[in-house]
Amino acid sequence: MATSPGHVAVLGAGPVGLDAALAATDAGLSVTVYEAGAAVGAHVRAWGHVRLFTPWRLNASARMRTHLAGAGRDLPEDAAYPTGTELADHLLGPLAGLPALAGRVRLGHRVAAVARASLLKHEHIGSSTRAAAPFRLLVDGPDGEYEDHAGLVLDCTGTYATPNSLGDGGIAARGERALAHRITRTLPPLTAEPDRWAGTVLLVGAGKSAQTAARGLAELPGTRLEWLVRSPDPDWGEVPDDSLPERQRLVDVSRDLAAGGHERVTVRTGARVTALAPDAGGRVRAAVSTATGPHEIVADHVVALTGYAADSALYRQLQVHECYATGAPMNVSAALLGSAGGDCLAQPAVGLETLRNPEPGFYILGAKSYGRLNTFLLRGGYAQVDEVAAAWA
Repeated sequence: MATSPGHVAVLGAGPVGLDAALAATDAGLSVTVYEAGAAVGAHVRAWGHVRLFTPWRLNASARMRTHLAGAGRDLPEDAAYPTGTELADHLLGPLAGLPALAGRVRLGHRVAAVARASLLKHEHIGSSTRAAAPFRLLVDGPDGEYEDHAGLVLDCTGTYATPNSLGDGGIAARGERALAHRITRTLPPLTAEPDRWAGTVLLVGAGKSAQTAARGLAELPGTRLEWLVRSPDPDWGEVPDDSLPERQRLVDVSRDLAAGGHERVTVRTGARVTALAPDAGGRVRAAVSTATGPHEIVADHVVALTGYAADSALYRQLQVHECYATGAPMNVSAALLGSAGGDCLAQPAVGLETLRNPEPGFYILGAKSYGRLNTFLLRGGYAQVDEVAAAWA
């Protein structure tokens, strides 16, 4: 990108989106941030009760710190571990209130689709004609839909709002769709409402969100936990000599629970939900396939923490090359799959050419750029913003 991109549209006012907006203003560019939620960091606030296993020093970019310091605002101690709410209150909210972003963040405005003005997806492939056409954004706002235009679009919308199904193979189990209203798909605030989780809880998933939920549910005296894990021999995402102690503690607790270390917890490995059905008593019956044969679990609550997938419908009319396995942009996915053995701290810095899509001027940044890979850290998203911003200089 050798010339100024003109107006910049940033989709999402989470950490990476706000950092991108600051980078644009630092470069003297006009920018609009579109946020579907009622406040900046809406996704972060949705899991605000959860404490991160990364400290403050990994969760704020140098650019953010510079802008906050210029306004006389200090972040908490670098070694402290923030909750989602603390991250939003101490970092995202103050950033959005800075003069640099005044009037640039539109809350309650969801970008429904992005296209090239006057062009379809298959037209002018790799040509200067396509690169010269402005982006057309269809936006749903508080007063109805409208359209905007931009010369550069940065999709920082993340993946949190698109949860995966709990059934075998990643699609819905039989009966799952009909019981969608009975399934919790985000990490709930367990300590804030312990009585809600009385009875038997069926938990599906093995990632860090599921491990956090299992740890919390095991501590509730009125709760019995049935935890289903797909892998027959899970490693719980352990990283040798982990430098993030909070992450290692989750692994240790999960191993203890799986080893029968808690009388109110049963962990079934190599297990898959094949069907869900309502029970006459208002509960949910889950048919489960296990290594020892079929099993039935009758649960008062179902919590499915099986990961999240990026929503690509937003840019279906743009020329984006996606990885067939991860759903991430192909070049980014290739770089990440070949590195680090799954340790998020060892992910490589990806350059501008890796971040580019066949669609000129359209970048997917942050967690969404990782697709189904679960190794994203905020500092990786900030490094991506640095790469794109350097091209504006």
